[in-house]
Amino acid sequence: MNDMDELRAWMIALRTPGLGRGSLRERLAAADGDIEAVLVQLHGLAASLGEPAQAWLAQPDEARLDADLAWLATPGHRLLRCTEVDFPPQLENIPQPPAALFVAGDASLLLYPQVAIVGARSASAAGLAHARAFAHALAQAGFMITSGMADGIDGAAHAAALDAGAATLAVIGTGPDRVYPRKHHALAQRIARHGALVSEFPPGTPARADHFPRRNRIIAGLALGTLVIEAGLRSGSLITARLAAEQGREVFALPGSIHNPLARGCHRLIREGARLVESASEIVETLAPAARMLGGELAVRLLTESAGVTVGSPLERPVANPAGVLPREFENPEYRQLLLELGHEPATLDELVQRTGQSAAALSSLLLMLELEARIESLPGNRFQRLPDGSFAG
Repeated sequence: MNDMDELRAWMIALRTPGLGRGSLRERLAAADGDIEAVLVQLHGLAASLGEPAQAWLAQPDEARLDADLAWLATPGHRLLRCTEVDFPPQLENIPQPPAALFVAGDASLLLYPQVAIVGARSASAAGLAHARAFAHALAQAGFMITSGMADGIDGAAHAAALDAGAATLAVIGTGPDRVYPRKHHALAQRIARHGALVSEFPPGTPARADHFPRRNRIIAGLALGTLVIEAGLRSGSLITARLAAEQGREVFALPGSIHNPLARGCHRLIREGARLVESASEIVETLAPAARMLGGELAVRLLTESAGVTVGSPLERPVANPAGVLPREFENPEYRQLLLELGHEPATLDELVQRTGQSAAALSSLLLMLELEARIESLPGNRFQRLPDGSFAG
């Protein structure tokens, strides 16, 4: 089966009415990641899935599928599948993990350590200023800023990260070809060019109220920690924070005036165990060990794949590296080669791909490890440079 046929099979499965993402993942695991085998199973079970599923599987809407494939064929667009080695491991243990994600932009950014910044849509001027300041500082510290591209705090955090010359991730509650709210059309274009728009909903999917809690679980799942800046007691941001806490992630909350209704949600989170923070450095210090661990896990997975080592089913993931460092056996040749090829002048990721012959996903993980070890620094424009004390004897 060629790639186009495989993508078509995926779209048929993803668009099957009544087939939950969790069910699709379970069937993929049982079929060793073979989507064609899953489709054969679904045809046999069509009657039990209900009349809409039965009708769709018997005669899929070819115009809809052609439109899906046309969107995926556009440069910078991708269907990131759970069977692929660079599917973000952070999402493996969230409630109903997605079977696939539609990405407009750089899909490798989903592998970076992320901080979610969320908050009120009708944020105050002070709240927006806090969102911009924290996003800027955290982006400069090497964390990807992730949010939901909503009005208010979300939009301010995305824009601040971009203004700082960093990338940002927007997890949206519509199809990847829709923009909600419409006022963020220009922001969405910037994010797609310099970051990534991410959705589990197929192209053409409009905004619906029940989509946003589902989006929130992905925001919380991707991030190592979630920062809430201004939230009322009935804010959707509290849902994101609750999901993050349930997934074992850190939750941070910014305190405010007792007279500000938008501070009450943050104060509730603090009473329930969220970390009260006053500066971005507190978040960086708290999340640095988890970021190192994530980098170690990704390096093991990606380099094992590039070396052609079999690690079982495509849905099986290597165990996280608790030390948070690259294993000795991987330092030679890929880890060592990267430092040597980086030289002493700044280089872009594309240049390093050409010099080393390694994939962008594998290099992104290695570069993250080197940055966390203070051996290199990231520069604006997706460039990297060795630090003076990061020399590596050849």
